[in-house]
Amino acid sequence: MDLPVAHDHDHGPASGRDLGSTFKWAVALNAAYVLIEAGAGLTIGSLALLADAAHNLTDVAGLLIAWGAAAASQQPPSDRFTYGFGRSTILAALANAIAILVGVGAVILESAQRLSEPIAVPALPVLIVAGIGIAINAGTALLFSKDRRHDLNAEGAFLHMAADAAVSAGVVLSAGAMLMTGWQWLDPVAAIAVSLIIAWTAFGLLKSAFGLSLDGVPASLDRPAVDGWLRDRPGVVAVHDLHVWSLSTTSIALTAHLVMPEGSPGDAFLDRLADELEETFGIAHARLQVETVGGDECRLAPAAVI
Repeated sequence: MDLPVAHDHDHGPASGRDLGSTFKWAVALNAAYVLIEAGAGLTIGSLALLADAAHNLTDVAGLLIAWGAAAASQQPPSDRFTYGFGRSTILAALANAIAILVGVGAVILESAQRLSEPIAVPALPVLIVAGIGIAINAGTALLFSKDRRHDLNAEGAFLHMAADAAVSAGVVLSAGAMLMTGWQWLDPVAAIAVSLIIAWTAFGLLKSAFGLSLDGVPASLDRPAVDGWLRDRPGVVAVHDLHVWSLSTTSIALTAHLVMPEGSPGDAFLDRLADELEETFGIAHARLQVETVGGDECRLAPAAVI
């Protein structure tokens, strides 16, 4: 068996746009809102506003975690972390999804208790403060809207802020209705309805982040299509040991063995193949190994072997 020809095409870091400025504004806006809401709650004696201020404080913590992960992903590889720290963005998205679901569960539990024991809520101050919350949370979500489609970490931050904007909108509607009708049960009912919508959205984020943390193929990529594309390259008669996974929420990696009986066409061919993989599938880090004999001769050829 001829020795395989290994090649690693280096495109440099591919961790996506630097979101440091976006996270800085997001943290500043939400920290300011926590102070406003907590101050209003203390002034009017509203436990509801104080509780929501505590919830928004966890949002600030979540944004700080996501910001830290985004910053870490920009750091170069080290002797110990040879792929760099891009995976931290996946862990941050996973933590954000779990935090959202835990928060939703707490809101639903509290709301269910309030249905049986309604608490008088000063509707007008709550409406005003919640209105400010809509503006701040929606504005923060918009900061991440451009990057959410190609960065799961940004998607987590976007969903977190959009969820809070939806909660604030529900609070405004229920507070307005309470002003007109005096029905105190509207507050917990609105909270439960909004929370269920948030839970459904957050579950999708949790599923995606969990899959990427287990080195699953990104949802945006069709692995059979990549396999077929490689098999169609000139001189390639078979492909095996094909693995596709995420190095971060924005960078995809690939390794594969290409069976080419005529041998490697040279570095130019492999360079062009790596460029085409990035252009066609968004795979920024490709490592391709050329073999000149059938796949049965390679110990990594069987599909069950990792």
